[in-house]
Amino acid sequence: MGARLKGKVAIVTGAGRGIGKEEALLLAQEGAKVVVNDLGGGPDGAGSASSPADEVVAEIKSKGGEAVANYDSVATPEGGERIIKSALDAFGRLDILVNNAGILRDRMIFNMSPEEWDIVMKVHLYGHFYCTRPACSIFRQQRSGRIINTASESGLGNMGQANYSAAKEGIVGFTRTVARDMGKYGVTCNAVRPRAATRLTVSPELAAAIERAKATGAALPPGADLIDALPEPGDIVPFVVYLATDEAANINGCTFLISGNQVSLYSEPVAAKTIFKNGRWTLDELSNLVPSTLAAGLVNPSPPQAAK
Repeated sequence: MGARLKGKVAIVTGAGRGIGKEEALLLAQEGAKVVVNDLGGGPDGAGSASSPADEVVAEIKSKGGEAVANYDSVATPEGGERIIKSALDAFGRLDILVNNAGILRDRMIFNMSPEEWDIVMKVHLYGHFYCTRPACSIFRQQRSGRIINTASESGLGNMGQANYSAAKEGIVGFTRTVARDMGKYGVTCNAVRPRAATRLTVSPELAAAIERAKATGAALPPGADLIDALPEPGDIVPFVVYLATDEAANINGCTFLISGNQVSLYSEPVAAKTIFKNGRWTLDELSNLVPSTLAAGLVNPSPPQAAK
């Protein structure tokens, strides 16, 4: 075991499987006492079970670490409060919060139901708030703390994921502001966009189809080549844990892409082009000027197609 986080207490939400599990294991390996939170539901958020969190706790303890399980949902303010309280009840303090819990309800925007929109927002965007707010009350008093949020490349735009994309990019804005709210108290808040093969990126149906194709020698299903190229969850967590250490004390309000051996710092959005005049623009002026200035070189990411 390492000692970078000796004496620290960490919470990881959605830590029963995938990236969250690997985050919890490495945090414990570095000496942190860990609250393993997981509702135990399916990839779509349905159902619940205690076994995913319990199994991770057992694995941490088998390696000499300290951990407790928590089964609350991040999607309610009461659940968030109980998750944070579980660290205080078990270990007497809290130093690190990794917001990782997530689900998918993918649908093209014209077919997406309000319920599919709401539940994804609740788990991802609201879930980050519901856990971060009570954690920040503690961090503010003790004048220290680390928050690592989980965004996604899907927030940059991904077909069929309007709910997930909106929630994930909302997390980036949330991260920037929490960093500014809490920085003066010695607290950092950063976000990661992990790129890894998990049950949210590889559906059970796709995984089964890939295994069948490999076993029979048949052609791989569409997208299988991209899935095979994805790193394993454990490959991307060292940087998350690095952000939780004292060594990362000056990194605040940043967003990173993590993909195996690649870690990239995202630039903050800036105005790429500007047009200006004294007074209000007219439509005629804009029609004449925009094509050769603001719109010059722009490419439609999804151009119109002929009806089939």
